[in-house]
Amino acid sequence: MAEVFDVIVLGTGGFGSGAAYHLARRGLRVLGLDRFGPAHDRGSSHGETRIIRKAYFEHPDYVPLLLQAYDLWADLEAESQQQLFWKCGLMLAGLPDSEAISGARLSASQHGLNIENLTASAATNRWPGFQVPDAFDAVFEPDAGFLKVEDCVRTHLDRATAHGATLLFDEPVVSWSSTGREVRVRTTTREFVAASLVITAGSWAASVLADLKLPLQILRKPVFWFETTSPAYNLGASMPTFYFEMPPTGAWTFYGFPSLDGRVLKVAQHSGGEIVADPLLVDRELHDADVRPIANFLRTCLPGVRPQPARHSTCLYTVTPDRHFIVDRHPEFPNVVIGCGFSGHGFKFTSVLGSAFADLATSGHTDLPIHFLSLKRLSG
Repeated sequence: MAEVFDVIVLGTGGFGSGAAYHLARRGLRVLGLDRFGPAHDRGSSHGETRIIRKAYFEHPDYVPLLLQAYDLWADLEAESQQQLFWKCGLMLAGLPDSEAISGARLSASQHGLNIENLTASAATNRWPGFQVPDAFDAVFEPDAGFLKVEDCVRTHLDRATAHGATLLFDEPVVSWSSTGREVRVRTTTREFVAASLVITAGSWAASVLADLKLPLQILRKPVFWFETTSPAYNLGASMPTFYFEMPPTGAWTFYGFPSLDGRVLKVAQHSGGEIVADPLLVDRELHDADVRPIANFLRTCLPGVRPQPARHSTCLYTVTPDRHFIVDRHPEFPNVVIGCGFSGHGFKFTSVLGSAFADLATSGHTDLPIHFLSLKRLSG
């Protein structure tokens, strides 16, 4: 006999953990299902840290969501009595007309955000660990910083459980169906029934939502930790998170974090990526071709960092054609909510979009400004 819940959440990584928390906090009977364990390293929500920022260069429409996200992260910290966000700032560097520089300035201007505009020499003098190319401009956002990614996922899951959610791990989903009034989800061991379903399946979204033929592309994204040779890179030395857009504009983008332990710092390439056919079979080995572009970037812009990685991890991006998210209800089944295609820049939104998923699953609408993330924009 099928077990009955109010809402089922399929996938409990970054976004699913946020959805489960917000749903359970509202007093609903919530079931969360995941084919892996809690805060696992098989998808997109692992690797120690994620940048969070307000002056969003990808599009100004994200800023109202980010302001809400900051508030909800603070609420979660207060409820759990655990620090999840470190405000160390973010330095963006690139040519004046680059997406990062021009986009951040546009978002800051439209939404009245606090940023500082710096010359290349001023940025290098302020943070001696950087060597900012002379032709570049820099933008510093003091309210930015980083989230501890696994801690955020675990805290959302722990608080969801504290509010009464049932979470089942190592429980692969075989199928789901909807009548528009109820959903049925079958795993390898049992069956469940609920009024609504939230699908936050990460890199498995295209297969879980095969009926929609979503235009999603999965990219393999290696992430690296490199040894430092100077205390200038340490978090305690006021080192910020950073993002460099190297010419030609948009072709080579790199991001990173201050050293949290005084020995290594994390750096990765945001651009590029090898297309993955099956997220279960992704190559997690280290290859010279993975390291070469980042090593060249480090020699140019972070000369006090040794260019041979001390360790690495492999992340997955699930990318839409326009690199904006999909947050919507299923076009045929209004009691099925979809969150996917976060395109390598979504994690910071897991607090606020978890709330949006809860709204959509319970009332069919949300007051949060997610209209620009509608599935309809990708039709055809």
